[in-house]
Amino acid sequence: MRKFKIFRTLAFRIVLIYFVAFALSAAAIVAFTYSNTVKALNAQTDRDVSDEANILSDDYYRFGIVGLIDNIIARYPLSAQGHIYVLAHSDYNRVVGNLLDWPQTTPAGGDIVEFNYEPPRGHEVHRARGRIIQLTGGDYQLLVARDVAERYETEHQVEANLPGSVLLMIVLGLVGGALISHQLLARLDAINRTSREIMAGDLSRRVRVGRTGDEFDALSENLNRMLDRTERLMKGMREVTDSVAHDLRTPLNRLRNRLESISTGLDPDSTEAGAVDGAIAETDRLIATFNALLLIAEAEAGMAREALGRLDLRGVMEGVAELYAPLAEENNLALDIVPSGAAVVFGNKSLISQALANLIDNAIKYTQAGGHVRVSVEDTPAGIALSVADNGPGIAAQDRTRVLERFVRLEESRNSPGTGLGLSLVAAVARLHDARLTLSDNAPGLKAVLLFPPIRSNA
Repeated sequence: MRKFKIFRTLAFRIVLIYFVAFALSAAAIVAFTYSNTVKALNAQTDRDVSDEANILSDDYYRFGIVGLIDNIIARYPLSAQGHIYVLAHSDYNRVVGNLLDWPQTTPAGGDIVEFNYEPPRGHEVHRARGRIIQLTGGDYQLLVARDVAERYETEHQVEANLPGSVLLMIVLGLVGGALISHQLLARLDAINRTSREIMAGDLSRRVRVGRTGDEFDALSENLNRMLDRTERLMKGMREVTDSVAHDLRTPLNRLRNRLESISTGLDPDSTEAGAVDGAIAETDRLIATFNALLLIAEAEAGMAREALGRLDLRGVMEGVAELYAPLAEENNLALDIVPSGAAVVFGNKSLISQALANLIDNAIKYTQAGGHVRVSVEDTPAGIALSVADNGPGIAAQDRTRVLERFVRLEESRNSPGTGLGLSLVAAVARLHDARLTLSDNAPGLKAVLLFPPIRSNA
């Protein structure tokens, strides 16, 4: 399949357009030149024979048939130069001329004719072009012509060489188109290569700017200015994230620990203990929301790309499933792990583990007792598919896109604990890994699939 991708590339389209334009132009130029050259040579021959035919016609009207015959005979020495003169009766019986018989002529436009003949001292058939004049006042007609065999031979040689000439021009056109597309694609490849390095996490990379000052240099300069601004924004966001993590996470954890200390000194059945336990639960939800927002921000900003590497999803699946096995047993659910072979992707282990944990946690949370949750990893032609399927209530088709947004909770889950960020984090992790998250009907229940692209050989 890869070999056919060239037909969808810009290089192929450039070469194709250049080739078609060059081939049509070359063919038009050759046809125009050839046609006009032939017309010019024919016109020159026609003028020469017409002038001489008019002179002989004037001689006929001035000196009669005898004078005309004498003038034709006097021109016999010109036969060696390809001049042809034949005087005949109206029934084509020859009277005088340097041909033995009146030739079989074919019309070539007006009173111009062409014919084949054998020269008196030759055995090869030659081609001639001339003019026939009907002499008024008598039963005679006069043929004045020129031998054009040499020109016809030249035309035939040109026609024979036309395919080779056109083929040579086509080859030159293809070479020219390939050179042009190579130069163009070299600049585009440099921009694409830099873009891939930036997407891989190296925000310091910049597009090389040439010295020609052309449109590509202008594009490179604009891209570099945009990348400078993006890098500054990313650094600012990272600094803000680090500051938030430092300034808020620690006080929240400290607050929770203090609440737990207070709770241990209270009567478990007292109103105060219930209030403190509620505050601890709210603090836990706040910390969970805070951590989820930080993870989503880091994933969407690409900060975790630096930690990407070769990762076997089989180990991730087994580790996360083992962690959630007690919770599934506590909820009287069957947590099935489908055995699989190696499933290697290029990813961040921590983020993928968190995304899978969110999917399994949702499946366990919304599946009724006696149900089952199935976790599997499968190597498919489209990539590595990490899936979590349950037989719970599922999600309506019209809500499957909306639940991937932040803080979206459906009416059915309003009374269950959660932040509305679980699937948002899974979607952010999928985007970071160039994966595709799909939610589909498991009939009954929901099936969530993370489809990771096949790992590159140079990854």
